[in-house]
Amino acid sequence: MTERSGAGIIVAIDTPDVERAEALAGECRAAAAVKLGLEFFAAQGPSGVRRVGQAGAPLFLDLKLHDIPNTVVGAIRALRPLAPAMLTVHAAGGSAMLASAQAATRTYEEPPALLGVTTLTSLDSDDTAAIGVHGSPSDQVVRLAMLARDAGLAGIVCAPTEAARVRSETGPDFLIVTPGIRPAASAVQDQKRVATPSAAAEAGADLLVIGRPITGAEHPAEALAAIASELRAARP
Repeated sequence: MTERSGAGIIVAIDTPDVERAEALAGECRAAAAVKLGLEFFAAQGPSGVRRVGQAGAPLFLDLKLHDIPNTVVGAIRALRPLAPAMLTVHAAGGSAMLASAQAATRTYEEPPALLGVTTLTSLDSDDTAAIGVHGSPSDQVVRLAMLARDAGLAGIVCAPTEAARVRSETGPDFLIVTPGIRPAASAVQDQKRVATPSAAAEAGADLLVIGRPITGAEHPAEALAAIASELRAARP
């Protein structure tokens, strides 16, 4: 990715409205990337993604693909015309699915960075226990991070509270992307495992996914710049 004033920040554009998404992507084109997820894709499909992708920032397509290997491979190949810079799969899909997904990205003219989603930031230890996960959310994140690394993925998505442990286990070259970022004055909302931008950066996160504190601001570009400044101050 090219050097940008908002480098280190991925702006999550969580809206089904294509005009609103397009406008936000334009205002936040200094970001490392803009993220579109399931809500937008379900509402607007590939044509909407193309429109937002023309706004200037690299595209992070966060669809969290999770199925048998052959189906995930087919989906990744079908997404190739959208040319995402980043793409997500669920690491819990297992090593065969992850390896197959990584191989499928090599059919792209410019392969996206494939990221394995570990444990959602909306889950705490009670939630993970209820679905049969043994140990803490941190333990599960590390297990899935190692699975993703061994399958050749570029990195993982995890809560900022696990970033330091993942960095320790995976080394310096594995990409750590952290949602659940809330500036000190922001509400936690539906996230449970959260941190401030500076705390996440100090823990070893490479890219921070930030949505409502930027997209809900009166001036999103100014909000992005302010958080980017805080982030640069926290970097070693």
